[in-house]
Amino acid sequence: MDIKLKRYSHSLAAKSVAFIMVVVCFTGIIGILYNTVGVHKLYLSMAFENSYFLGQGFGQDCINILGCLRQATGQYKNEPYILSGGTIQQAEIASEEKSLFREFQFNSKSYNPNLTEEENYAIFKTVYADEISRIRADLIKKDLLNYRALLRNLEKYPGVVYSARIGDSQISNSLNPTNEYFKSFPAYMVLDATEQSIYPPELQDSNNGHRIMAMANLHELGLQDSICLAFSDDYLNLRMAHWKKNQVFVVNSLYEMAGLSLIMILAFISLLRSTGRKTDDKPEVHLNFIDKIYSDVNLALCFLLMFLWVITVSEEGLYKNNWVVCTASLLFAALGLTLLLSMVRHIKNKTFLKHTAIYTVFHKLFIFVREVYQNGSLAVKIVLIVIGYPVLAALTFFMFPVTLGLAAWIALKRAKEFNAIKEGVKKVKEGDTGHIIDIPGDGELARLASDINSITDGLGKAVETGIKSERLKSELISNVSHDIRTPLTSIITYIDLLKNEKDPAKVEEYIGVIDQKAQRLKLLTDDLFEAAKATSGSIPVCFETIEIVSLLKQGLGEMDDKIRERRLEFKLNPGQDKLYVKADGKLLWRAIENLFSNILKYALEGSRVYIDVIDFGQSVQVVIKNISAYELNISAEELMERFTRGDESRSSQGSGLGLSIARSLLEIQQGSLSIEIDGDLFKAIVQMGKAE
Repeated sequence: MDIKLKRYSHSLAAKSVAFIMVVVCFTGIIGILYNTVGVHKLYLSMAFENSYFLGQGFGQDCINILGCLRQATGQYKNEPYILSGGTIQQAEIASEEKSLFREFQFNSKSYNPNLTEEENYAIFKTVYADEISRIRADLIKKDLLNYRALLRNLEKYPGVVYSARIGDSQISNSLNPTNEYFKSFPAYMVLDATEQSIYPPELQDSNNGHRIMAMANLHELGLQDSICLAFSDDYLNLRMAHWKKNQVFVVNSLYEMAGLSLIMILAFISLLRSTGRKTDDKPEVHLNFIDKIYSDVNLALCFLLMFLWVITVSEEGLYKNNWVVCTASLLFAALGLTLLLSMVRHIKNKTFLKHTAIYTVFHKLFIFVREVYQNGSLAVKIVLIVIGYPVLAALTFFMFPVTLGLAAWIALKRAKEFNAIKEGVKKVKEGDTGHIIDIPGDGELARLASDINSITDGLGKAVETGIKSERLKSELISNVSHDIRTPLTSIITYIDLLKNEKDPAKVEEYIGVIDQKAQRLKLLTDDLFEAAKATSGSIPVCFETIEIVSLLKQGLGEMDDKIRERRLEFKLNPGQDKLYVKADGKLLWRAIENLFSNILKYALEGSRVYIDVIDFGQSVQVVIKNISAYELNISAEELMERFTRGDESRSSQGSGLGLSIARSLLEIQQGSLSIEIDGDLFKAIVQMGKAE
């Protein structure tokens, strides 16, 4: 059941359902949020307000009313006003008169430079009397309009009683502007230079209380100045009922958004887990045609979609159209999620950075320069360095000393490497073939040093091989001469005896000895010929699939008589019933037969022989172990050489070519033979490639 569920979670249908759920839930959240904040003009923090007086609605109403009162009494933003059927800005009048006076100085014929500025200013007032009167009338009209607009704003708060007196200016809608009267209301604030009283008490240290105090600018109020504000029961009851209704609406909206958010998160996590994969068991990531978009381009498109979405939903003409907002959110969410999942797939595939357009451009440029540098001649490389360094220096002009120092360090390092190569070649020329030129890295000089080291190694190996070949050649001549001369001498001797022997019994005995020595000589000649053919590789090889265990069992069966004669006990441990190797059946049996013959000749009579067949996955190993009847006081390498036998007295009937022939036969079948000696324990290890 669990496996079926995992398969379904990674199916195309499950991914499509999760994708639709993410997009729809996101659109629903945006729609609810837009309807709450944009259409109904409600704050989400209203859900957490414990009292109407501590909410943003009440605080904002107080700030608006206090702002109107401060402007109406001429003290808003510290600008001087005088109430005279309206408010007249003396600063603006003075500014306009100064502008007219400057015009009078430069353009009027009535201006007399010989008079003082006060005298000219008196003339200016007479000449520009009509202009000054018009400016004053316009400013008075403007201030009257502003003053009436402030009164209309205050009329938007029915049930609010206010009184403000600052300097000579006063505004009030109460017939009893005393502090005690305002304190009789269920909510009030009385603010003057001597008393700051706010009710209800929770407003004192609240955010709304601090905002009210800051708006009142208490430090600027004189001893006779005061600002009083009170809220009637009718006003409060209506506003509190509206606040409670809006609070319930906001709470329900938050619950809806929380539910949609939970579903969206779960669906999004499912998408992140399953995108690009068909099952959890297979780590490979499947990319599609959208994933061909470069990662950095993809990221830029995501930011562009976010920017376009913000512009679309905040457009003035669409602000109150919730349907347009939801449609735009649905479209942009689907496109954005598609691009985001593409980036997630590249992150899973570990190709996010490598699949960027920036990386691709710079990587191709780097590959191009590297290929030109590596495959080009020395002249090309010098040209690249000559051109590249000034470009690098120009790009890093702000750190030119560092670039210059780095170039000098690299040049010095290359000079030291060149000197090391020169000294190394000199030592090799003088005969020190074991000298190694040590230059790290894979640069031009490092490769040159490596080639010289290879030549030096080749020279050393050639010298060593030549010495070894000369030694083997001498030993070969000596051994061949000894092994062939012994039976040949016996044959010649017994032939001489036959010439003068008349006794038939003696003649028959001599002929038997001559036949035995002739067979021995034939055996030596055949083995020598076979060793020469195997070493030269002129034997044709026909590869086939051989079952090695059956081959070993068959060989032991054919040699059973000789095994019984030597009283040897063979222990075959096949490991598996059937193991197949790739080899030539005849040549493989010849090699194994030589190993078995070697055991029959040199193994300790009455001992055990162990044969282990081991499967190494790509190859099969046959390990043959026996106890030698002779003391093995020579190395394994020497024992593998031609005409070398375990008995140094050379009293046995072997030619000393068995192991050498077996190794050559296995090597031409792409196998190997190695031997190990531990005291009197002799171990032969045959390695062959495993067949499919």
